[in-house]
Order: sequence, then C-alpha cells, then structure tokens
Amino acid sequence: MIVTIDKSEYNKIINHPHHVSEVHQKMAVSDRAAQFAPFAALVGYDDAVEQAAIDAFNQVVADNTNEAIEDSI
Repeated sequence: MIVTIDKSEYNKIINHPHHVSEVHQKMAVSDRAAQFAPFAALVGYDDAVEQAAIDAFNQVVADNTNEAIEDSI
C-alpha cells in the first residue's frame, strides 16, 4: 500500500520566520540538551540492585564462615 502525504498545508508556513520570544531569554544549549538526556525511569532501582548484591555477598560469607566453624568442631 502506498501512502501519499499532502504537503500543501505545510506550504502555508514553510517560509515564515522563526518565532523569537520578546519575554523569555533563549535557553542555554546545555539546558536544552538536559531535557533529552536519559533519566532513571525506575527511581531507586540501582540502589535496590546494589543492596541485593551486598546481601547475597554477605550471605555467601556467612555460609562459608559457618562451614569453616562446623569443620573445625
């Protein structure tokens, strides 16, 4: 299926000058870029993963310590 787009509506505005606000200052490029930067969609997810890794490590250490104690008895 071929879709054709009617561009005649755009011809009305294509040669208009770009709007420049008289009230607001132009935003800095670094601030504009920050709007499109990736963001943490799941707030706290990284902290939860890190805590799970710490808990798992501590469990392994505790298990190995208990085995060492049992072997020495």
